[in-house]
Amino acid sequence: GAGTWKSERVITSRQGPHLRLAGGGAGACGRRRGGGPFHRCHAPACLPLFLPAGIINFCANNYLGLSSHPEVIRAAVEALEKFGAGLSSVRFICGTQSIHKDLEEKIARFHQREDAILYASCFDANAGIFEALLTPEDAVLSDELNHASIIDGIRLCKANKYRYKHMDMQDLEAKLKEAQKHRLRLVATDGAFSMDGDIAPLREICQLAQKYNALVFIDECHATGFLGPNGRGTDELLGVMDKVTIINSTLGKALGGAAGGYTTGPKPLIDLLRQRSRPYLFSNSLPPAVVGCASKALDLLMESNAIAQSMAAKTQRFRSKMTAAGFTISGKDHPICPVMLGDARLASVMAEDMLNRGGIYVIGFSYPVVPKGKARIRVQISAVHSDEDIDLCVEAFTEVGRKHGALP
Repeated sequence: GAGTWKSERVITSRQGPHLRLAGGGAGACGRRRGGGPFHRCHAPACLPLFLPAGIINFCANNYLGLSSHPEVIRAAVEALEKFGAGLSSVRFICGTQSIHKDLEEKIARFHQREDAILYASCFDANAGIFEALLTPEDAVLSDELNHASIIDGIRLCKANKYRYKHMDMQDLEAKLKEAQKHRLRLVATDGAFSMDGDIAPLREICQLAQKYNALVFIDECHATGFLGPNGRGTDELLGVMDKVTIINSTLGKALGGAAGGYTTGPKPLIDLLRQRSRPYLFSNSLPPAVVGCASKALDLLMESNAIAQSMAAKTQRFRSKMTAAGFTISGKDHPICPVMLGDARLASVMAEDMLNRGGIYVIGFSYPVVPKGKARIRVQISAVHSDEDIDLCVEAFTEVGRKHGALP
């Protein structure tokens, strides 16, 4: 009744800027508006796949377009053939292969850290670090809009918990003062916040951490691979790589898009996690094909930053055109571009109409994924979107927004 029920669409093609979905024809009636892109027929067979390449996908975390990159796919096939489908075990029993160790070394080198440890996902990495590191004598200070996996990981530990207002440095400083009575203080924040597309003020956070003798932890899932001059993330972007102690991130977004996560940081911490982190100790090793994908993606990133630079230009194109059309776009200079609508039902209906009428695949976000009253359609830009793709998306938003009263 509130319009917050979530459904899943079935994709029948590779991940990429253009997709095909199950249950739709490819423009069976062949009708278009004045030769333009918007499909006006609402017959079931004519839902939304009227474009020759399928629908245009704007809701993936495929920031660099590497999910279907031929070299990434080839690396996965080679790893599958050489190392098999999987190890049928956790690593400390019989599950470490050379490619796992090689990838961990490559991740640490990419982030310029001492060591790294692989997990099945970054959700697991976040579930595993706080309990292993913090005791009842310690304190963790968390941004109120941190990702659900950080929140769940913090809940699992016995440390004293402080929550500061979103990116509010005065509130963080007040909480740090209050937490001085504890043995160890850890400030935990997303580097880039996935729902709003905003970037944590890491310079200020690190200054406060130094002032109050705290450690800094960042989740870089929506930053690794494309933020910063070499794609190393928000700490590189903001010039504080030497001041952030711990980084958790994912292999399942910009770095190939398959699965997997990791923690990278000081070697003693990584050694501790191998002994004490429950998601690591009790989960199977990453499948070799996934390791092959991620390893090749890192190779491509360390060879050139051209892909990341292309994505930045396309992000600016979308944000500027949508703002000019009259929409409010949250965040700043990030390929996560939330189109703020406020009403859950409006976000859901507009997203559905974007697909059915314009062939634009976007998703409405509402409670509990975002706070009540903060519903939005989250658009995500990829380096493999063309300028035409972006312009078609803006045109569709403008028409559907006017139809539903989101624009005058």
